[in-house]
Amino acid sequence: MKVGKALKPILVVALLAWLATMAWQTHKPLPPGVHVSTASVMLPESEVHFLSDLTYQTPQGKRVSEQQIFDAVLAQVDAAQNFIVLDFFLINDDMGGGGKPLRALSRELGDHLLARKRALPNLQVLLITDPINDVYDGAHSTLLVELEQAGIHVVRTDLTKLRDSNPGYSTVWRGLIQWWGNSTQGGWLTNPFDRSSRKITLRSWLSLLNFKANHRKVVVTDNAQGEWVALVTSANPHDASSAHSNVAVQFTGELAKAVLDSELDIARFSGLQWELSPPVRTAQNNAAPAVELAYLTEGAIHERVLSELANTHRGDRVRLAMFYLSERAVIDALKAAAVRGVLIQLILDPNKDAFGIEKDGVPNRPIAYELVERGTGNIEVRWYRTHGEQFHTKLLTVQRGDRLFVTLGSTNFTRRNLADYNLEANVAMSMKTDTKLAGQITTYFERLWSGDAFNPEYTAPFGAYRDDSTVRYWRYRVMEATGLSTF
Repeated sequence: MKVGKALKPILVVALLAWLATMAWQTHKPLPPGVHVSTASVMLPESEVHFLSDLTYQTPQGKRVSEQQIFDAVLAQVDAAQNFIVLDFFLINDDMGGGGKPLRALSRELGDHLLARKRALPNLQVLLITDPINDVYDGAHSTLLVELEQAGIHVVRTDLTKLRDSNPGYSTVWRGLIQWWGNSTQGGWLTNPFDRSSRKITLRSWLSLLNFKANHRKVVVTDNAQGEWVALVTSANPHDASSAHSNVAVQFTGELAKAVLDSELDIARFSGLQWELSPPVRTAQNNAAPAVELAYLTEGAIHERVLSELANTHRGDRVRLAMFYLSERAVIDALKAAAVRGVLIQLILDPNKDAFGIEKDGVPNRPIAYELVERGTGNIEVRWYRTHGEQFHTKLLTVQRGDRLFVTLGSTNFTRRNLADYNLEANVAMSMKTDTKLAGQITTYFERLWSGDAFNPEYTAPFGAYRDDSTVRYWRYRVMEATGLSTF
């Protein structure tokens, strides 16, 4: 009895400390380079390029994969003169439970970086990535080590500087587990990213359960014309992801410097001591500006998306192509727009394939059911027809009169991606609907929605994956609210 009384104040103090730590780690000041929202710049259409990768199956059963994004990335690397800065969430050859990759993208990118460094020994090269590629210090990436040995600076993002998206668990991890360190000598548990590779430690698994990441996918370089070039995408140089459908935008000009500055801030708070010295941009384009661009990261993406949706009215059109859709403020904004008479079309991944593992459709299927049921007939949903790969696109367009707003990049519309937890990067663009760029993006969506001569059905109707399960819906709601999820 006395022992119980003695423990009570200790337990109260421990609970208060846990709650205080949890509150701090979910609201602490963001490090430099995070939640960036730049001023808009105007660019000629010739300096902005929309790119896409698309994998589909023809009615005859033939698999087709149209690839543009990493061809552009590799060309950008090959043209660099003074510097290359890359930030990619996944850069490895792990295959999960999948089969042979479409492309060995990690090796392709690594070989091009090594070749360019050999050709120009003074070239400044920085690769920022997520510690997932070293299985959270549980298995060194041979590719990253090879790049480092060639004089390329490789930075594993210090995720502890970021806010905790899974605070109930991460508070315990910060206090009791992170101090254990890790071992690269192997362990006794299956590698969650490649079941055919050697076993990993329990400590790697415990790090994974924080569910936080540097999820950005950007490249910044210069070229022989004295231009700064940036590419922002939803695609990873990850072999198991090489067949995924994705989108990207590549642009030149001063806005690329804002992308570069944000990346250097991330590298610094992750321990980089070396300073990159980019050249002064000298190229000028005197063509008439036609596209308004801004660079947005993390919570700034959320703010812009909600603002654009809130400003829609009857007769406007919203189109969304998305791998994961779950963030409640975005869901509410879509429903509210539909009530105002806005036509909303959604192309979603059915959330059934994850590197050889079959999933049950959470979160997209319960969300789609909610939106269709409460969309007053103005919300339509179609599902991209995946065949083992993923519809990994993250694209929103809002058409109001003769103006088209577009945002695309790494950002899924989930709490973790939009609420300043993960590191994310998007570009926001605004242009007249009669520009070539607007036409390319609109045609991309319409092709997937309605089909074309190559494939009459890229997407399936809503009924193909209709899911009215109350259990799965509330499981999604709990997972989204607590952060105890992978989306």
